[in-house]
Amino acid sequence: MDNQYDLIIVGAGPSGLWAAEKAASAKLKVLVLDRKQEIGPPKRCAEGLGLGWFKRLGLKPNKEWAVQPIYGATLIAPSGKSIQMRTKKVAGYVLERKVFEKHLAIAAAKKGAKIIVKANVENCERKNGIVEVTVNEYTEIKKYTAPLIMAADGVDSRVARMLGKNTANKPYDMDSGFQYEMTNLNTKHYEEKDLNMYFGTEISPRGYLWIFPKRKATANVGIGISAMQEKTAKHYLDKFIEANPKIFENASIIEVNAGAIPVGGFLEDLTSDNLLVVGDAGHMTDPIHGGGIGIAMEGGAIAVETAIKAHKAKNYSHEFLQQFTKEWFERRGNQLKKRLKARLLLEKLSDADFNYLAESLTVEDCLKIAGGEMNGKEKIMLFGKKLMQRPGLIAILSKYL
Repeated sequence: MDNQYDLIIVGAGPSGLWAAEKAASAKLKVLVLDRKQEIGPPKRCAEGLGLGWFKRLGLKPNKEWAVQPIYGATLIAPSGKSIQMRTKKVAGYVLERKVFEKHLAIAAAKKGAKIIVKANVENCERKNGIVEVTVNEYTEIKKYTAPLIMAADGVDSRVARMLGKNTANKPYDMDSGFQYEMTNLNTKHYEEKDLNMYFGTEISPRGYLWIFPKRKATANVGIGISAMQEKTAKHYLDKFIEANPKIFENASIIEVNAGAIPVGGFLEDLTSDNLLVVGDAGHMTDPIHGGGIGIAMEGGAIAVETAIKAHKAKNYSHEFLQQFTKEWFERRGNQLKKRLKARLLLEKLSDADFNYLAESLTVEDCLKIAGGEMNGKEKIMLFGKKLMQRPGLIAILSKYL
């Protein structure tokens, strides 16, 4: 009986751990398995989380892991021209994600979830409506069973494949990310209260490069580019650092991170018999910037709502669990599909287009657009007035906005 659970979650990232806390709070017997030897490392993101996500998720910033308040964003065109969008109040935080995930794990464990690290899932097999999970724990083979499995084990989920669902994304809808955590940066040459984002096809093909302040003179410096590029993300990042000695001349690298980022190709069906797929495994990221902490946590929470219903009904069929997919797209997924259009727009812009936009748009214009104060037609009218001298750009913006 000790090895029988109501829900087994594979993957102890933000999505899996948040789901574990919610499920355990609902009195489900929950097991969380993670193949890493420690909750948290390695991080595979720039660690930014907007204040809106704190409010939606009911999170309270904790100085132990919400280490750097952020007041806005500074967008830098290829020419070096910048547009600053900053508020007087805190707009979000850069996290110490390794500490944050341990915080989530502790909260889940306090609610009753069992968490095991260095536990590599070697096989998942359906047997008479129950899934038997074979796990290698410190070279010892153990078996656990549950009627419901939650795959939160990242891009191209192994657990989902074991249960017959292929979550692989097309190469076109994947970005390659590479990041240094650097210290002793020259803070005179970037904004320490903002997320600094650099755009341009020469700087970051189909993506952007970032400096996310984390502590005094310390920041995550990274890049996301199309996974189909011939040259690596590291190549473009190193090139940028070398070209900006004013910022990086005396800096040191204290951590290196890399990974694949889903930025489209949404998984249209997030379930099968006895299975829910969440987080990166379910392609739950923002297609514009690749961020996914808050989105993945929300996805995990929505999945738990379905898990609770399935437990009460004793129904773990694909047909019953599909309500999770429906809820996910109604509450978040369809919005992300709309944001995919913005990513497609950015792909069409040349460096000259980026520079022209930076010169033409005021801070007030950008705040209205970013803040959701304008509908699609109003955006087109604004750009039309600004960009009369660039009809090709108007055509692109009209198509995607």
